[in-house]
Amino acid sequence: MPSRELQFAIGEIPFSTRGSWLNVSPVIAPHTTAEDLHLVSHQGGMHPVLSLVPCGADGRPVAAGVRATPSHLRWSHGPGRIRLLFETPDTLRIRGEGLGLRLTDASPTADFRGAHAFTGPVDGAPVFASTETGRRYRVTVLGGRLTAEEPAADGRVTLLASGGDGDGDGDGDGDGDGDGDGEWELAIEEFGTARAPFRSGAAFDPVERRVAEEFRAYADALAPWRGEAPGGAELAAYVLWSATVRQGGFVTRESVLMSKHWMDRVWSWDHCFNALALAPGLPGAALDQFHMVFDHQDESGALPDLVGHSAVSYAFVKPPVHGWAFARLRELLPGLSREELRAAYQRLARLTEFWLTHRRAPGHRLPHYEHGNDSGWDNSTVFARQELVESPDLAALLVCQLGTLADLAAELGDPRAAAAWRASGDELLGALVEELWDGERFLAVGATDGLSHPHASLLPLIALVIGDRFAPEISAGLADAVQAHLTPFGLATELPGSPAYEADGYWRGPVWGPPTVLIEDGLRRCGATGLADLVSLRFRRLCERSGFAENFDALTGRGLRDRAYTWTAACYLILARQAAAREAAGPAGAGDR
Repeated sequence: MPSRELQFAIGEIPFSTRGSWLNVSPVIAPHTTAEDLHLVSHQGGMHPVLSLVPCGADGRPVAAGVRATPSHLRWSHGPGRIRLLFETPDTLRIRGEGLGLRLTDASPTADFRGAHAFTGPVDGAPVFASTETGRRYRVTVLGGRLTAEEPAADGRVTLLASGGDGDGDGDGDGDGDGDGDGEWELAIEEFGTARAPFRSGAAFDPVERRVAEEFRAYADALAPWRGEAPGGAELAAYVLWSATVRQGGFVTRESVLMSKHWMDRVWSWDHCFNALALAPGLPGAALDQFHMVFDHQDESGALPDLVGHSAVSYAFVKPPVHGWAFARLRELLPGLSREELRAAYQRLARLTEFWLTHRRAPGHRLPHYEHGNDSGWDNSTVFARQELVESPDLAALLVCQLGTLADLAAELGDPRAAAAWRASGDELLGALVEELWDGERFLAVGATDGLSHPHASLLPLIALVIGDRFAPEISAGLADAVQAHLTPFGLATELPGSPAYEADGYWRGPVWGPPTVLIEDGLRRCGATGLADLVSLRFRRLCERSGFAENFDALTGRGLRDRAYTWTAACYLILARQAAAREAAGPAGAGDR
């Protein structure tokens, strides 16, 4: 257990808590960073609600330093400080001494999309009713005073919290009255139509200690092997913890969003990696994470592309990693009940039938993607010539999924179904090798014309997930191809020597977590453990050096795009947990220390 509390950069990782749809961050829109921190809500999308600006005794903004930990966020300027924490997922407590805080409506002011500000006549607390989020934000004075400035020309309202006589009930961690020492305290709540006046049963400092203990227990569950000092595993656990939301809108269960920046949804393959990271310590949360997107499975058996608070999209699908993932979950959760196994079996069966029924052209044995987005590798060069592609990764993932279904059917007492699934998997494996292996590598071909297109993408090498099913020469050829993609920072998604390589080219060069985990697992299963060790080690060192970005420059290791991506953190935890287990097993399992 770490001996001191983790600190992180608020400009890269939002401050939040498990279960909340809120966060505090300067990131207020896609690729948009404000000068000041904002309270941001992810109900109804990503919307800044209030700007939070420390100020001096004269009410003017000051350049305060910011320190963020899992339990609290703190501004400091000279002897003054302000601390902010989440008392509950929908309630913030903010306490200041020697500094004031300006809270300004940050919503749009045109087209009826702004916030309606008023003072509630029941409790006298200011309220911002947001048309964007569909929620109200109430500010309750617990100590000191809260004054309203004259509305700006655009109608925005600003409140100023400061020390002095106030009408609060004084249940903060000091003497509570805010007299003479510049102390004050507020609560900000997010709720729907109505809520009783705010009352807290705890003082500020005990709440802070409780939140710190809650996160410590979460990190202990996910990464019990971590050392005394905060490090990569603890930061990865915080990225997952802080991006977790409770049930709400279309999100049917507690779920880990991709991020509490602008990628504030669950996509139908990222949830598998997050579930695997949660499984050893939080089995219930892992199963919820796995099943949430299946709650939206359509009549064809397809999963949605994404699920967010206020949107479910079926415009694309995502690759069928689910059978591979559930097989790995079973290794981590051996005590699943028969009912749990049957539920997973039925859902996986419908998903597989979608691919085999609706995504195979007449007379074709191999399924196809309709767009790069379906593969999860949106702009991979595999799709540069045409978007309708029969790709080896898709066939291999389905072979794996058919094997998982066969195992589940046998365990559930249906040997005929087990035999049918296994036969289907054998047929698909045969088609994959016969039609796409050219003797040296796997090709990807057009679903309409059967023509291959030159590319240097890592995507076909995902076929290694069934590396132990191939002839040794095929597995060895795939491993050699993986080696060519391995840079000092991990697996480049496009060969660095390719004319199509781009340092920040999304799936045309950067290192990503999920391909790393899938390929590392496949290498290990087909006996290429030395290379698997190296792939694991380089990705873990990359994350420890550059954090948990959406992806990374394959030649410099620089973090790219969103800097607080949960599946990157999850992939790190998966690989770190496995490495710790091998090290604990002794010399035979510790090749990648």
